[in-house]
Amino acid sequence: MVIKTKAIVLHAFKFGENKMMIDLLTEQQGRVTFAARISNSPRAKVKKQYFQPFAVLDVEYDYRQKATIQTFIHVGIAYPLGSIPFDSYKLSISFFLAELTAYATRDEQTNAPLFNYIVSSIEWLDSCGTTFSNFHLVYIVHLLRFLGFYPNLEAYEEGCYFDMRSGCYSCTMPTHRDFLAPSDANLVATFSRMDYANMHLFKMSHADRNRFCEIVLTYYRLHIPKFPELKSLKVLRELY
Repeated sequence: MVIKTKAIVLHAFKFGENKMMIDLLTEQQGRVTFAARISNSPRAKVKKQYFQPFAVLDVEYDYRQKATIQTFIHVGIAYPLGSIPFDSYKLSISFFLAELTAYATRDEQTNAPLFNYIVSSIEWLDSCGTTFSNFHLVYIVHLLRFLGFYPNLEAYEEGCYFDMRSGCYSCTMPTHRDFLAPSDANLVATFSRMDYANMHLFKMSHADRNRFCEIVLTYYRLHIPKFPELKSLKVLRELY
């Protein structure tokens, strides 16, 4: 069955002398892994530069249901990026978010709202001229809406604790250790009110951003089995 779909590059690595393995989140089939032969020839149909993290592609492939690795018929750029590949700050954000998304969507099936959220986020970052220091934090918080464990904010009041296991606020301290004290619990409520349009209005220090990023990553680890330490986080911590 030949499938034509848009796809987001999450991870790619060299395999052997002239092959790459590529993990994509596709619009039509969710997560799909591909193997591609890479040539340095200017006439090559499949080019290594297509597979940068968070690149959005048009792909065509003959889907083999019993195969764990698929093969491209055609690959092309769906949305040419104008700034992310040339801006070290945006590039570091895209590497981090692609790595996080790769682990968070390992078993993801077709999910159009999730796919559209990621594509629109990539386009927003690419077109943004200034003030995107909070972008990665807004992204990882709102990604939770599509993963099924977004925090329940209904019971939030100032001074409450946040139970990271249940994803709910409580006026009493949980009996286990996986909770946030009121000062950190307030950060979760604050970022839940942010979006890409208003995030520049929320002023945060370098330390606050790193602290909140670690809080959300801990939340991911509690809810996604085998969610690892992210290799790209070190660079992001230094920049933001």
